[in-house]
Amino acid sequence: MPGPKRVLLAAPRGYCAGVDRAVVAVEKALERYGAPVYVRKQIVHNIHVVTELEAKGAIFVEEVDEVPEGAHVVFSAHGVSPAVVNAASDRGLHAIDATCPLVTKVHREAVRFARDDFEILLIGHDGHEEVEGTAGEAPDHVTVVNSPEEADTVQVKDPSKVVWLSQTTLSVDETMETVNRLRTRFPELHNPPSDDICYATQNRQVAIKKVAAGADLVIVVGSANSSNSVRLVEVALEYGAKAAYRVDYAEEIQQEWLDGVETVGVTSGASVPEVLVREVLEAIGDAGYRDVEEVRTAEEDLMFSLPKELRQDATGHRDARALGGRASAGGGA
Repeated sequence: MPGPKRVLLAAPRGYCAGVDRAVVAVEKALERYGAPVYVRKQIVHNIHVVTELEAKGAIFVEEVDEVPEGAHVVFSAHGVSPAVVNAASDRGLHAIDATCPLVTKVHREAVRFARDDFEILLIGHDGHEEVEGTAGEAPDHVTVVNSPEEADTVQVKDPSKVVWLSQTTLSVDETMETVNRLRTRFPELHNPPSDDICYATQNRQVAIKKVAAGADLVIVVGSANSSNSVRLVEVALEYGAKAAYRVDYAEEIQQEWLDGVETVGVTSGASVPEVLVREVLEAIGDAGYRDVEEVRTAEEDLMFSLPKELRQDATGHRDARALGGRASAGGGA
């Protein structure tokens, strides 16, 4: 006989401080300069956020050469290479850098280690915007390592002058497996000065690990191109969930997922607004899952100031609400 239907709601979940900052940067730019404001790539990897900003007058482009000369362009939270910055300058664009400060930290590490003539093994996914931006800081020094398996075959010139860095949105467990394999081959491998995987990615993975252990099904709200959202599905399955799926919207939930399920775990990636989670809870509530227990494993109160290009005349009230309130509610890239 089936037991009572219930929901384990992971916390922290959703928006991180870096995502919040980037989204608010586009909103602020639209308020100050009027539409259109151009954005290189998706400001954050979430289709709902992008669609909402488009409705307000943001125009998303793949490269800066699509932006009219002299226009305002926002660089996404994932960061850009110096080549992109220079291309924007050459076109006379007014650039607003919404790169997450935690990504900027990795860029600075890459520059520093390249200056000291280290080979940099960048653990991440080829083609991801963040990896392209970081690698672009020192292209002659960076080799991307996509997986633990690639750690077994990557070649370096001088094993005594090698350091690893990582994309900020990876699985913590898989990254450390990659590092351990690299260290087996290169015992003198240097570590970054501090952890590159961002606090929000780690916190959301810790929370879903706890939820997954007691869940028959885990639903992760997030877009397909959101690395940290995809990782949450993988972590949920690895830590005990019998099934796990990613959805952008509540209407994507399939009835057969719920068949025979007593406990549903719910979480969301770091670029997901809380309204989408609430819609998922409402949808599964209609299917009888109304007993919701929040499983909180950390408190978040990190705040980032707006990009320097937007700080002039930004009000303290707006700054605090936009860049602190949502992040501390547990609700980035």
